[in-house]
Amino acid sequence: MFDVTTQTVAMLGAAAFAAGFVDAIAGGGGLITIPALLLAGFSPVEALGTNKLQGMFGSGSATIHYAAKGHVDLRRQFPSALLALVGSAVGALLATIVPGDLLRALLPLLLIAIALYFALKPNMGDVDRAQRLSPFLFGLTVVPAIGFYDGLFGPGAGSFYMLAFVALAGLGVLKATAHTKLLNFASNIGGFVVFASVGVVYWKIGLMMGAAQFLGARVGAGLAIRNGAKLIKPLLVIVCLALAAKLLADPANPLRALIGV
Repeated sequence: MFDVTTQTVAMLGAAAFAAGFVDAIAGGGGLITIPALLLAGFSPVEALGTNKLQGMFGSGSATIHYAAKGHVDLRRQFPSALLALVGSAVGALLATIVPGDLLRALLPLLLIAIALYFALKPNMGDVDRAQRLSPFLFGLTVVPAIGFYDGLFGPGAGSFYMLAFVALAGLGVLKATAHTKLLNFASNIGGFVVFASVGVVYWKIGLMMGAAQFLGARVGAGLAIRNGAKLIKPLLVIVCLALAAKLLADPANPLRALIGV
């Protein structure tokens, strides 16, 4: 493994803190940490594996804070978290087999659609609404499917969980954010176990970034709890659009060829 300079360590720590802060509120922390790891010289697979390690600390920190304030019942949601973990592990196992071109092409469009949904849908606040799927069916189908995607590809998984909790499970925006962090935590564990088993996790950097993520997520979750939907909604829209723009800017994205860019 290459030598990492003190300046690079400081940059990665700052990126992890910022990612934890943003991710605890609206998701999309990987938009900050994965490019930072690649810029530091990590290979793509090392960046993904190390990102899962440090991401566990951020999503875990946010989950603990949301649970302590009563926004998510950990015991009640344990089966869903387990299904997210299993789905992510299966996705990570298939990551080297399933071609990612279709996902890269479709994901920016899906993220833009999610941003428009949250930006334009009226009366979306922190009050729960009618469920469109029962908790049992939601946990059995939607949760492992998004967990599978998180392990297979990753970007935008938190946004998909948010959309599903609001549109299908009927949760208010703040409670949806809290539940999203729990499932993000579980799917991070599932993906991490697979990446660690094949030896692509850089432990020292991952743990250092994890500590910074933990602190950033704690601050972000506290702000989200105090401000609710009026903070979460606009930040979620911004994160979705920023991630879509980043993916579209990638010369390897096949969608660029389709639209003539």
